Order: sequence, then C-alpha cells, then structure tokens
Amino acid sequence: MKKITFILIVLLVISCKNELGKQSKKPVKSTTLNLKYAKGFSIKDYGTYKVLEIKRPWPQSEKEYRFALLKDNSDVAFWDSKKNRFDNIIHLPIRKIVVTSTTHIPALELLNEAQTLIGFPGIDFISSKKVRQLIHKKKIRELGKNDGLNTEILLELNPDLVVGFGIDGNNRSLETIKKSGIPVVFNGDWVENSPLAKAEWIKFFGALFNKEKEADSIFNHIEKNYMDAKLLAQNVKTKPSILSGAMHSDIWYLPNGTSTEAQLLKDANVNYLWSDTKGSGSLKLNFESVLVKAKDADIWLNPSNYSSLESLKNANENHTIFKAFQNKNIYTFTNTTGATGGVLYYELGMTRPDMVLKDLIKICHPEVLKNYKPYFFKPLE
Repeated sequence: MKKITFILIVLLVISCKNELGKQSKKPVKSTTLNLKYAKGFSIKDYGTYKVLEIKRPWPQSEKEYRFALLKDNSDVAFWDSKKNRFDNIIHLPIRKIVVTSTTHIPALELLNEAQTLIGFPGIDFISSKKVRQLIHKKKIRELGKNDGLNTEILLELNPDLVVGFGIDGNNRSLETIKKSGIPVVFNGDWVENSPLAKAEWIKFFGALFNKEKEADSIFNHIEKNYMDAKLLAQNVKTKPSILSGAMHSDIWYLPNGTSTEAQLLKDANVNYLWSDTKGSGSLKLNFESVLVKAKDADIWLNPSNYSSLESLKNANENHTIFKAFQNKNIYTFTNTTGATGGVLYYELGMTRPDMVLKDLIKICHPEVLKNYKPYFFKPLE
C-alpha cells in the first residue's frame, strides 16, 4: 500500500511539473506602442517590462538594438539571467539621464522631466529657459563634446541612462560608457524622413519615464496643429517660388526634394524649385545651375548660417544677383537664439514641426495666418 501511495505522489509531482512547464511556455501578451509615422523604433509592453527596439540608429545601419525596460516590480534576478537576449537592461523610471543632442531637450521639458537631466556635452548650445535655470543652479554638468565625452565626469555622475546619437556607431566615448555598465541607447529621431515622424520620438522618451499617455497626448496636439495648418495652406491661390541654402567654397548646398525641409515646404504649399530631386543629404550644386533656376525666386529661405545681408554679400558677391536679395525677401532661423547663443530651431524645431510649418505659411502666405507671429524665422537684415 505504501509503495502504491509513493508512486501516486511521484506521478502527481511529475504532473504538476509538466503543468507548470506548459504554463511557463505560454506566451505573455503584449501591447504595442502606437506609432503613426516613426519607423526607427518600437516598444512592446508586457506588463512588468517593456521591450524597446532601435531599428535605425543612423543611416545605413545594419544593426538593430534591443533593450529590456524593467519596471520597479520586475524580478531583477530573472532578468540578469536573460541579458544575452538584449543589448542592455534598463531600470524604469529613469531618474538620472544624460542626453547628447539639443533635440532631446524639448521632450524632457514637455514631459516635465527636465530635472532628471544631470549632464550634457556643450551646455551653451541649450536654449530652453527651464534647463538653463538648472544649469545656473549647477544641477547639470558639462560633458565636453558628443564625439569626445568627458567619461570621467560621466562615470562619476553614474546616470541611469545615456541617450546618444551617432552617424556611424563609432563613438569611443559611448563604447567606454557601455563597458562600465551604464546603458547607452542611440536615438535615431534625426534619421526619420518626415517632420511628424521625427516629432513622434517624444513617445520614445515617454516610455523611458513611464509616461506613455502624456507623450501620446503631447504628440496628438502637435500633429493636430500641423495638419490644421497644412489644410489652411491648401486653399491659397498663389504659390511663391522658393530658393534655399547658400554657397560655401563655390558649392551651393540646399535641401533635396525628399528631405524633411522639402516636405515642410510642400505642406506649406509653395513652389520649392528643387522639389523634384531625390537622394540623401543636401544637394551640392554649382552657382550657375542655381542662378538659372532661382534668379527670380520670390523668397529665399535659410541662407545657411549667414546672419545678415552684409555677411551674405561679403561671403560671395554673387549672392546679390538674386531678386530675393535685392528685395530683402530672405528669412532665416539663425538669429533666433537662446541666452548663450544656441540656435533655438536646432533644439525645438524637430519636436515642434507644427510651429515650423506655421512660420513658413506666415512668410509665404501672410494672408492665411493674419495674427500669427513667426517663432523661429526672421527677415535677414
């Protein structure tokens, strides 16, 4: 009888183990973060953790990165045994962060997480008034340059995460940081091919701070503003012709027709004279070809980094041949700067394409937005 009882107990234990095995193999349901435009990242939420994938950290990247984002109640011991499945494990919410591009600053501010920023390379380039106050209070440390971070200070700060960016993935400073155990995530917002896709990367930061709903609400507001402005521009009767860029060393650099800059001009319903071109990066043209096509262009936008008509003339006398120069119909964002000289457009423009689009519409179709004052763009004087 004892033998039969023992056999029954053994069978019961085996049965339970098998049942537990089946349960452990049962896939955990996940919800995928809704992305309408951005293609460079994805996030799946499994309840106690999230999986972040960076699909295109830089142009021509052949590597994708996967990160496990653990929430506070996650089993750390379990995840330590799963490290080989991910490039790194990040504990949420982020309480101390280092970012490396001014384009990352607006997301922190909009999500009310600016106080988590503890280090940045080139703090004089930051224009945000709220972040400048933190810098003034010495809450944010200077870290040198993006391609040569002061790793000694950064390691001393010991952030929960470093958000980097790279043009090819060869950044020795970031590699040193990763080897120290501090997670590094490459942000590929700048690689996206549309203004709203770039702006949607605020949801990337929303996931890092467990603020997905807030990020979604902010983006929906930006998208609505953008689409409303675009719709208004479609009703105009005239489309001014647009020249862009300027010469450097006898080469004229200007946006190609598939760039985000050209997309903004298209949505502003103007005649960008190089809208039919394609490619990656800027167009590089000789002066003669630009003169033939754009000598009589109505408006000249973004004449490189020239901050005055005089500097544009002194750089190359041929700039003065264009009708837009003679009519002083040139607009630039270069002169809209923060307290320490950082160009505000480079910081905020990617996150707020709705404001950029409204600026362009006001300049090109002043009758459409009668009471609007351009935020970034000013006439070149």
